[in-house]
Amino acid sequence: MDWQKGEESQNVEVDQGGGGRGFGGGRMGIGGLLILALLGWIFFKNPLALLDQGGSQPSGYAPRSQPAQVDPQQMDFVRRVLGSTEKTWSDIFASMGRTYVDPKLHLFSGGVNTACGAASTAVGPFYCPGDQKVYLDLDFFRELQTRFHSSGDFARAYVIAHEVGHHVQNQLGVFAKSEQLQRQGVAMEGAGGLSVRQELQADCFAGVWANRTQQRLQWLKPGDVESALNAASQIGDDTLQREARGTVVPDSFTHGTSAQRVKWFKTGLESGDIRQCNTFSGPV
Repeated sequence: MDWQKGEESQNVEVDQGGGGRGFGGGRMGIGGLLILALLGWIFFKNPLALLDQGGSQPSGYAPRSQPAQVDPQQMDFVRRVLGSTEKTWSDIFASMGRTYVDPKLHLFSGGVNTACGAASTAVGPFYCPGDQKVYLDLDFFRELQTRFHSSGDFARAYVIAHEVGHHVQNQLGVFAKSEQLQRQGVAMEGAGGLSVRQELQADCFAGVWANRTQQRLQWLKPGDVESALNAASQIGDDTLQREARGTVVPDSFTHGTSAQRVKWFKTGLESGDIRQCNTFSGPV
């Protein structure tokens, strides 16, 4: 992936350390099942019972953060991937007669305080609608390679694009609609629940980003798409549950199966059309 072709964002922040400890909630992202796998599935509990608001919100005891150490190449990579999402979604929103507001991407180490509460590295990358920021500990990229066997720059870019997909949902009113449906009794958890549908839509939005940026930048190399599809497959609910406790419990799904995550990323990738990402209609 020739990521150096990406537009450079000025919306990346680096945590200087000193974040507090506490509990809180926010929009859990692509790596958010890690701590739940350990605390929930191993002890035969619904992982959602561990969450602050009963949905796919990260909640946890956040250790005091350390100053994030980011080398210049890492910073350049993150800025250019984020910049490519800004260009893509600004263009898409403009075509709909709307204005896209860029999110901030906050790099941290250990733990972090957010408008949604405190979170630790174990939660993985996530998006907080309260401050419209994507939070990322770059150590997750190392885990993506060592634990989930997903190497390559495009797999890492997919992680960022997925979290930005949650920001897109926030601006389109998807979160507000989901909260309304939840108040009406629609289940947040489970294989067909609102949480799974939100996560799969963010995967589809990441695919739309991949399609549009490839048309604009021609930055992908052979094997790049496969690396992103493999990353999506490795972090499906069924795969993580089977790894954690040897069985699969669909009633506790929050992100979708490996096959579903691949399917919806490919839907966005092949179409480049946000209208094809309606995961809230019919089966997923």
